[in-house]
This record gives sequence, structure tokens and C-alpha cells, in this order.
Amino acid sequence: MSTIDKILVPFDFSEASINALEYTLSFAGPNRDIDILALYVSAMPITASEENGLKTDFAKVVAGFQRRVKNTPEFITTTGRVTESILSKRKEHNMDLIMMGTMGDKVTDEAITNTSRLVLEANCPVISVPYGCAIKEPKDIALVMGGEEIEDKEVLKTLLELARTFDSRVHVLTIYKESVYAEKSVVDSTEHLLEYYLEHFYVEHSFNKNQDVEQGILDYINDKNIDLLAIVPRNHAKMSTPSEGRLTKLLTLHSEIPVLTLD
Repeated sequence: MSTIDKILVPFDFSEASINALEYTLSFAGPNRDIDILALYVSAMPITASEENGLKTDFAKVVAGFQRRVKNTPEFITTTGRVTESILSKRKEHNMDLIMMGTMGDKVTDEAITNTSRLVLEANCPVISVPYGCAIKEPKDIALVMGGEEIEDKEVLKTLLELARTFDSRVHVLTIYKESVYAEKSVVDSTEHLLEYYLEHFYVEHSFNKNQDVEQGILDYINDKNIDLLAIVPRNHAKMSTPSEGRLTKLLTLHSEIPVLTLD
């Protein structure tokens, strides 16, 4: 049974959200029984007439993609703050995955966008879809692992579901700064975990040295022609000291391919 049956797409008619919606339609495809819910968040209450107009415009956007899906995407509106509203509606409608577009910010490392904020606050899988990325199936997925063990093994189920859906190859990447032995001592102990949860889709584990962890990841993406980057944020860690989520934020801002945060 699929674990991804319902996808929430924050949608505000921006180029980034339109791109994310098309990516979601491609993800769902013509034969998968996936419900797509587009959410428009308004800072101020909107009238029934305005809402009807937004629904009409949304239908035109969907029709313009000329992509067949099994279930017609639904459009709803709500009023409130963006991140809080998205997380509230995700919980209310029991959505399995959020796909949110982003323009990113390659100029600075300190920018906070709605998408980068969402991936840090969400306690569910989120795929951030950068504007301009290729709309295609994720055939090669890279899972970034650090020197810590994965606390909640259940998060890997989403990654396995994606691999099963698209018959993807899952590459595991560890970037180390000094000695590879310290990293391998932890990773070797979880190798059976990766093989168990990722089944035959798990193809390799690479250890690359780079003082700049983010740059090492981005270089790997380009070298291996990776289609989707997966990362397990540690800002919600319970068994160890939570991180501030800096690497997750940076990858959301700078990656030119979609980033899946497994939470």
C-alpha cells in the first residue's frame, strides 16, 4: 500500500508555485491514485467572488500544463500566516507530503524564505522544488548521511516509497572534513539498516572529503546527475542534541534540484 496518497502544494500563482505544481502533476502521473490539494494562503479574508475567480484561474493553470493525472487537483483557500496555515491544513487534511516551490537565494547564506522556514518547522516530509528545475521523474536519488545514526527509521519509508514508485537508484553520500574513519565507524553500523529499508534500490555509499559540506553535496549532485536530494534534518532530534538546521536551510536555498526533507 502506498504511503504517499495525498500531496499538499502551497500555491500563490507565483512562478515558483506554478513550477512546483507542474512537478507535482508529473510526480503523480496519469495512473497513480494521488490526491493533490493546492492551498492558497491569503493574509486578508477574501470574498466568495474572489475565491471563485482564483479557482477559475487555477483551473486554467492546470489545463495549460497538458499533463494527465488520475485525480483532478483541488484548490482551497485559507487566511493566516503562510507557514502556520500550511502546516495546519496539512494536519487537517491528513496530507502525506508537501511540495513547495522556491526561488531560492544563491546570493546569501542567511536568507529566510517561506520554503526554507517550512522545511525546518514541518514535522512531515517536504519536497522543496526550485524554480527552473527539470520536470522529470527522480531516477537517481542521493541521501545525505552525516556521522550520526538515523534516530527515527520510519522516515526512510518515504524514501523507499519514492524509489519503488520511480524504480530509482538510491545513492548514499557522507561528506567528511578530516578523517573518514570517524564517519565510517558510525555509518558501518547502520549499513544493514540502509540495505534493509532501501532494499535493492540502494546502490552505493560514497565518502567524499570537503571542508565545505554543502559544496561537497552540490558537487556530488552534479557529478552523479542526481535528480532528487534527500536529507534527514536534525533540528527535531530527540535522542541527541538538535541542530539549528543550517545545512537543511542552505540546501533549500542553493540546490538546483528538488530537496526532500525526511521528517
